[in-house]
Amino acid sequence: MTGEMKMYSFGSLIDGQELKSGERKIIEVKRPYDGQLVGKIFCATQEEVEKAITAASRAFTTVMKTMPAHRRSDILRKTADLLEVRADEFVTLLAMETGKPVREGRVEVSRAVQVLRFASEGAKQIHGEEIPLDSAIGGERQIGFTRRYPLGVIVAITPFNFPLNLVLHKVAPAIAAGNTVVLKPAEKTPLSPVLLYKLFEEAGLPAGVLNILMGTGPDLGGPLVRDPRVKRVTFTGSGLVGWKLKEMAGNKKVTLELGSNSPNIVFEDADLDTTATALINGGVVTAGQACISVQRVYIQRSVYESLVEKLVTKAKALRVGDPLDEATDVGPMITEDAAKRAEQWIQEAVEEGATVLTGGRRHGTLFEPTILANVTANMKVVCQEVFAPVISVIPFDTENEAIEMANDSDLGLHAGVFTKDINRALRVAEALETGGVWVNEASIRRYDHIPYGGVKLSGIGKEGVRYAIEEMTEEKFIGIKLS
Repeated sequence: MTGEMKMYSFGSLIDGQELKSGERKIIEVKRPYDGQLVGKIFCATQEEVEKAITAASRAFTTVMKTMPAHRRSDILRKTADLLEVRADEFVTLLAMETGKPVREGRVEVSRAVQVLRFASEGAKQIHGEEIPLDSAIGGERQIGFTRRYPLGVIVAITPFNFPLNLVLHKVAPAIAAGNTVVLKPAEKTPLSPVLLYKLFEEAGLPAGVLNILMGTGPDLGGPLVRDPRVKRVTFTGSGLVGWKLKEMAGNKKVTLELGSNSPNIVFEDADLDTTATALINGGVVTAGQACISVQRVYIQRSVYESLVEKLVTKAKALRVGDPLDEATDVGPMITEDAAKRAEQWIQEAVEEGATVLTGGRRHGTLFEPTILANVTANMKVVCQEVFAPVISVIPFDTENEAIEMANDSDLGLHAGVFTKDINRALRVAEALETGGVWVNEASIRRYDHIPYGGVKLSGIGKEGVRYAIEEMTEEKFIGIKLS
């Protein structure tokens, strides 16, 4: 695929106005593959942070609190329709600003359309329940029920790796629930969110409901999450930043979707061919820069050699290169520094006894899909989030041993279990300390309507459209005493 190289230039978007004038910090957005300039953003000032929250607060009071559910639903549905029509522009832009291959970009755009449609449906399904008060002594001739109300201003801070879909996992449920949003997109991939904003605008979203602040987390994060008018902070990114933001947020409601080092357990009765395909695909999506990428693969010893051979063969067959080339399987990492970090971790592991079975080499921002053997639990490539196309393979003998090794981590987002024994699958799924477990599918799998969130240091709260809507509303009890 080839696309016309556009040059984008965006400022912050507050109350329907784009702000670019005056002296302000400018950040260049470059194509990870070759460093070509894709666009630039004009960063927000501290005063504009306050303006954005003021605009969102005003829009909540004057617009969203009284906007009926069918209207919110229509706006979301129309935005989905517009995105579907203009998918090609978004696919090309995703390839240029994130480095993901166009085939992956098409998947992200398709999922983004689906998120909007899930949210459109969800806007009409926000309801409470009747509570039988006469279940309690003294509750005779009384009626009790609950209703859900929007919170108000939501601050959303999003990462670089899925700048369309992960933005929508915050913005779409917030609008469906009747909230307003101040979005701080990743400064490395801020362009897709602006094009998305323009679709919302075209679909009829009133000014001030969605506001975008351009800039870096250190410059904008603190003022955003500390403001008392903000009712919820939803963040996806690194654990170091996420837990610090939670501390700064004080008593505000917070959703944190943080990192992981996803374990995948393969038992001897698994279908090794389909398992190998799932694991390799799950390890290289977005060049391994996904929170639930396959990172640790525990393989029962009796099939260890056979599966590892298949994994190595499939990894070697992948084509690494220009994300705009239809034949590319794995694009570049987001920056050369990110690729260098992965390279250093692998070198460190090798010095400690690990073996590189394939890959391990960096070519600028391009990183070869890598499989490591003879690793130990304390190596960074195992115990931390590598966030690169790097898979470590580890043999085990017993079910309990596999569970113990998989749970030996401070992180716990998604896991995968491969077996034909449904009883064993359920036993292991229940024992794993993660927010989600897939059986006969790799940890990378996520659908946009499932509950998604981690345990331990992988975060708090849930995403997935319906679950995010619940977290972005407040449940109120109303009781009536009949005469």
